[in-house]
Amino acid sequence: MRNFISGYCDARFGNDWHLSPEQSLQLRSGERALPLQLQIWTKGGHNQLVTLPHGCSLFLYRAPGLLPSKAEPDEGGLRLVELAPALVTVSAGFYRQQHVAARIAMSLVEDSTELLTVLLNGSHSVVAGRLAGAFRALGRTALADNIVQTMKSAAYVVLESSPFDVIPSALPGGRPESPYVQRLRVTWEQMREIAIENLPAPNARPTDIVQTLKDVEDRYVSDAYHSLSIEGYRVTPELIERVRSGNWDPDGQDKDARDAIAAKGYFEAHTEVCTFIERTLKGSSPSYALHEALGSWYRALLSPSVQAGLLKPSDLAGWRNEQVYIRGAMHVPLSKEAVRDCMPVLFDLITAEPHPGVRAVLGHFFFVYIHPYMDGNGRLGRFLMNAMLATGGYVWTVVPVEQRKTYMEALEAASAGHDITGFAAFIGQLIREQTHTGPLPLRAGPE
Repeated sequence: MRNFISGYCDARFGNDWHLSPEQSLQLRSGERALPLQLQIWTKGGHNQLVTLPHGCSLFLYRAPGLLPSKAEPDEGGLRLVELAPALVTVSAGFYRQQHVAARIAMSLVEDSTELLTVLLNGSHSVVAGRLAGAFRALGRTALADNIVQTMKSAAYVVLESSPFDVIPSALPGGRPESPYVQRLRVTWEQMREIAIENLPAPNARPTDIVQTLKDVEDRYVSDAYHSLSIEGYRVTPELIERVRSGNWDPDGQDKDARDAIAAKGYFEAHTEVCTFIERTLKGSSPSYALHEALGSWYRALLSPSVQAGLLKPSDLAGWRNEQVYIRGAMHVPLSKEAVRDCMPVLFDLITAEPHPGVRAVLGHFFFVYIHPYMDGNGRLGRFLMNAMLATGGYVWTVVPVEQRKTYMEALEAASAGHDITGFAAFIGQLIREQTHTGPLPLRAGPE
């Protein structure tokens, strides 16, 4: 969609167009979902609507003048207004309606020089007071003082006031963080209370490790069947049992069987997850960190496919090196560079989170939102969720393939609409249903 829109606008308007300042700041702040209607500023527009598929559209606004902008490769060539003129141009309402984007965009301002150039050249004394108030609310006192003092030195009257309707948390000190990392931190904090409200209270941390692992093992066939079926593999309980018992034939009838190879990888990864659960509950191996464990799950999951020639050996190297897209989704997973910034922070957030249900639900959601690998993200996301559940006083919880549509729609609502309620409620209901029951019943075959 990004590439199509930028190509259309380039062909029609050349370089004389850009997104609105508000939408430019949204994308500069790490937003990965496009609005259903993109506002294109251009002198060649006639305030008309251009309809696009899937309920999307362009509004071609006839702008009296264009702002400095640049085509951004990470946004498919969309032309975004540069940071300083965008912050000066947006209204006070932007800080209330898009407070996360406003907070992150202001964190990207390293010093006041570019802002002051725009403010002074445009005689923007009112905006200067708004920006100074916003920076002060975010804890950047020196920057706020510099804006006020410089404008006053140029004989402007500046009345400082914060445009935020709620007190924002202070910007992090030290090394500047990418907008994607900041959005991850802020969104986690916003979503965690909603997740807690929709989840059952956890039981005490398990002390009977043998029984906990037995409960996980008892649910293995059901879990493997449903998780693999969600990803489109055609597996049966018999195949899963055959792979688990070692009675499959990797050099014979199962050598080229994609489904059998996937089942083998799932079993190997499940074994690694159980090792993580055991070590975590024993508390005897604090150095066995989550990021190390996840790497072992990933290698175990995909190594049979590599050995069978279905994947390249380099696919086991680690985080993906290419852009990926999710069919039917309104958001685009992070760039490969942003993946490397965000994954260590995600591990830190999971580790620091005191509520095990939040670790599970938000860990799963943000993992698949980032989409750090070329393959296996869905299965690994559910492994991550269940590792957090099993070590935190919950049961290992299977997502039924029959509810795949509900599951995917809830994840999309969280990704594109920033609403975790549906996903947390969905997982919470599954936990309640499966806490006092055995493994989910299995159908004859996947849909």
